[in-house]
Amino acid sequence: QVQLVESGGGLVQAGGSLRLSCAASGSIASIRAMAWYRQAPGKQRDLVATITTGGSTNYADSVKGRFTISRDNAKNTVYLQMNSLKPEDTAVYYCHAAHLLQGDYWGQGTQVTVSS
Repeated sequence: QVQLVESGGGLVQAGGSLRLSCAASGSIASIRAMAWYRQAPGKQRDLVATITTGGSTNYADSVKGRFTISRDNAKNTVYLQMNSLKPEDTAVYYCHAAHLLQGDYWGQGTQVTVSS
């Protein structure tokens, strides 16, 4: 089992910044990659950014140049630094872990609200 706990969401004005954290615990040795997804009201859950165990990253076109995903292996934590936030970034943000043997794990989600 893997437990994912997100933090760092909140309310921010357009143009502002937030940093989300996702702390992983449990059977983390076999996690292949971690990611952030987001889901706005009435919309599907979309991939925002991924980071592999090797440190390779990938971003949705809508956040390239504004968001940065990173990881601190010593703390078993993945971060999402979000800059130049826009109202359309408003969503619940979910941490995801792809486990080699056990499949997908999700955090409980953290709300990000960007006011115009």
